[in-house]
Amino acid sequence: MFEKVRQNIKNIWETVKADFNAVFERDPAARSKLEVILCYPGFHAILLHRIAHFLWKEDFKLLARFLSHINRFLTGIEIHPGAKIGKGFFIDHGMGVVIGETTEIEDNVTIYHGVTLGGVSLEKKKRHPTIKKNVVIGAGAKVLGPFTVGENSRIGANSVVVKEVPPNSTVVGIPGKIVKKGKLSVMGVDLEHHLLPDPLVEAIKAILQEMSDMKKEIEELRIKISELEKERKGGKSAESRDH
Repeated sequence: MFEKVRQNIKNIWETVKADFNAVFERDPAARSKLEVILCYPGFHAILLHRIAHFLWKEDFKLLARFLSHINRFLTGIEIHPGAKIGKGFFIDHGMGVVIGETTEIEDNVTIYHGVTLGGVSLEKKKRHPTIKKNVVIGAGAKVLGPFTVGENSRIGANSVVVKEVPPNSTVVGIPGKIVKKGKLSVMGVDLEHHLLPDPLVEAIKAILQEMSDMKKEIEELRIKISELEKERKGGKSAESRDH
């Protein structure tokens, strides 16, 4: 039993170190280790969650829930102790983040303030999303339901995602729509989630291009009709001269 506890503590420590390093990898504002330890609520939240999740797995459910409640009070971030979260998890700013009980998050995921990973069912089953590796979820986004967001994907700020997202995809809008799919894996975490296509602008561009093509075709038809008219008139003139 003691060996199991020791191994669990070791695993938690290794995971916390990865979370700590993720702050420096993804936030240029982080200047020192002490600053991160004292002033980063996202790091505080995941640290407390690691402990609460350990207690949850050891069947100290009430104590785990109480610790997550303290976590919420201190950081403004609500993570259910039952949520499974991988290494290198980074919450930037963090206020208003909500992560539900059956959420599963793999390694190197980044989320911003106001994000909800929520459920849409009252049944006691898997009802929250699964977030694969290297996903970035923009500020205010809502991911609702027991589906998977594929690895290397980006969710635009304030998007509402309610269905499966394939790997290497970019999702924007309400409800969320896939506006870009990549074929190659992204190395590391792509934090440039502000560089997102605007589906409305793209649609307007497509309409304008189609109108331009139609205008060109109409102009070509006019020229051909004009040429045919000239040929017809030329033919009539030749006939009148023959008579």
